[in-house]
Amino acid sequence: MGAISSRYRVFNSGLTSTDLQNIENDNKRENPGTLDELHKKTKEVMPVNFEGGKLMVNRGLSNHFQMSHTLTMSSQQNGYKLGGTYIGTKQISPTEAFPVVLGDVDPAGNVNCSLIHQLTPEIRVKGAAQIQECKLTATQGTVEYKGSDYSLALVAGKPDFNDKSAMFVGHYLQSVTKRLALGAELVYQSGARIMGGEICIVSGAARYTMDDSEVSATLSAANLHLCYFKQASEQLQVVAEMDTSFRGMESVGSIGYQVTIPKADLVFRGMVDSNWNIGAVLEKKLQPLPFTFALSGMANQAKQQFKFGCGLIIG
Repeated sequence: MGAISSRYRVFNSGLTSTDLQNIENDNKRENPGTLDELHKKTKEVMPVNFEGGKLMVNRGLSNHFQMSHTLTMSSQQNGYKLGGTYIGTKQISPTEAFPVVLGDVDPAGNVNCSLIHQLTPEIRVKGAAQIQECKLTATQGTVEYKGSDYSLALVAGKPDFNDKSAMFVGHYLQSVTKRLALGAELVYQSGARIMGGEICIVSGAARYTMDDSEVSATLSAANLHLCYFKQASEQLQVVAEMDTSFRGMESVGSIGYQVTIPKADLVFRGMVDSNWNIGAVLEKKLQPLPFTFALSGMANQAKQQFKFGCGLIIG
């Protein structure tokens, strides 16, 4: 009787069972990811410029361990860093395995390290620490929970009991529909250097996803951040970004693009902003050798500043 009634409703509405299935799939909500990845697509298109010369050599010692050697020569930074990456045996997907441990150290003893581990399919933990001049200068711990259509995260910064300082950040992102996600961020910070001893900032977040584009935004009492991503073609991605500070009464707009030419193993990223900054990065894989050649250039005509970088990645 129930099956007959269901067929009657489909027939009476003029929709087939296939149409109803398509409507159900369109309305199905999925996990929206974490709030700190809200502007990820836009950020990945923008070029990351560097100055001077950079040489990086990556070498895999086993299926789970890799070493890297990085030599940097520029007006701001000169030196060598030894890095290591360990990937564990807990296979979550064909492209993901945990735990992941990352770290690097320079001859002066400065250390940066990070740990990422997937405890359960829903819970992921992250930890990071920084040591400068034999002192622990920064630590951060994150716990993420991913539900079927929402994500929660709690971030704790390094607490200093002598200075009575601490920082806590809470994230929440909810899929309202298949295309729309809404969320909020709460930042609490205390310390002797903060006026009043403590501060609390609440921000709202939104992201709307279309077939080939995406709009995302975060809004607080002090800042407005807007991002737009467009997949113009298989080879071209275009983005726009605007960051407005209400306290500083300043707004900066940026436009960027990425051109990918698979047959030439070439990726080109470029950007221009309202402060007259122009930047570009070219990456070219030198097949069949395991080499990647990179060129970086940035200029500001108003300040008469020009920066150029050249890099080679082996492995």
